[in-house]
Amino acid sequence: MSNRLWSVFAGTCACVFALCVLPSVAQTPEAKEKPAMYSYVANWQIPRAQWGDMAKANAADKGILDKALADGTIVGYGNDETLVHQPDAETHDDWWSAMSMAGLIKVLDQFYASGNTTAGPLAAATKHWDQVLVSHYYNWHSGAYKTGYTHVSYYKLKADAPDDAVDLMSKNLVVPLMEKLLAGGSILEYEVDTEAIHTTDPSAFWIVYVASSPEGLDAVNAGLRDALKAQPLGGPAFGGMTDSAPHRDGLLRGEGIYK
Repeated sequence: MSNRLWSVFAGTCACVFALCVLPSVAQTPEAKEKPAMYSYVANWQIPRAQWGDMAKANAADKGILDKALADGTIVGYGNDETLVHQPDAETHDDWWSAMSMAGLIKVLDQFYASGNTTAGPLAAATKHWDQVLVSHYYNWHSGAYKTGYTHVSYYKLKADAPDDAVDLMSKNLVVPLMEKLLAGGSILEYEVDTEAIHTTDPSAFWIVYVASSPEGLDAVNAGLRDALKAQPLGGPAFGGMTDSAPHRDGLLRGEGIYK
C-alpha cells in the first residue's frame, strides 16, 4: 500500500465539515492542542565519499546536545541519513527540539561557537539548508533509540482550506491513529509540523513519525487503512483540504533521544 494513503481520496469533491462529525477520539486528552514545540532541522547534502565520516561529526555534537538535554534547554535531539535518495536533496540531517525558540537558538549559538558546523564532512557539503518548525500535536516515548525509521510526509493546503485545517486533520485523523501506534510500540514519536520561520510555502505542513523497526512502517500503513475504513469520511475530508500534486514522502534512518 502506498505511503500516499493519507491523500488517497485527494481530488474528490469532499465536504470540509465532514471532519467535525467523525466518530473519532477527538475529545480525548491526546487529541488536544499542546504547547508549542519547536524543532531546528539542519539538512546536509554530503558527497558519498564523506558519508562514513558523518558518525564522527555527530559524535562531536553530542557534548553540546547532552548538556542542553540535561538542563532542560531542549527536549530531544538526533540525526538521520536518507534511505530514499533524490537528486539535489539532503543525504543527512541533524535536529533538536525545544519548548521555546530561545532553547533552539541557544544550542545553535553553541554550535557556531564550537566551530563544528564548518569542520569535517560538513565542510564538504555541496548543499545545506535549515528549517525551524513548530508543532502543537506530538508525543513520544522517553529514552534513546539507535535505529529508528523516520517517515516524513509533506503536504500543502488548498487555497480554500479553512484556517484551522491542520488542527481539524490533526485532532480527528492524525493524533488518534498515531497515539494508538505509539501505545502499541510501533512508533517512537510523531508530530505534525508547520514552519515557524517560513522558508517554504506558508500553506505547507508535515506529518512525521519515527518507526521503531522496519515492521513499524507496515504497522502504520495497516493502521491507516483501518482508520480510513472506520471513518470513511476522513479520507475525502483530508483530500478536500490538501493539494495532492505537491505531496512528497521521505524515508530516513537515524538515532535520537527524547527527554
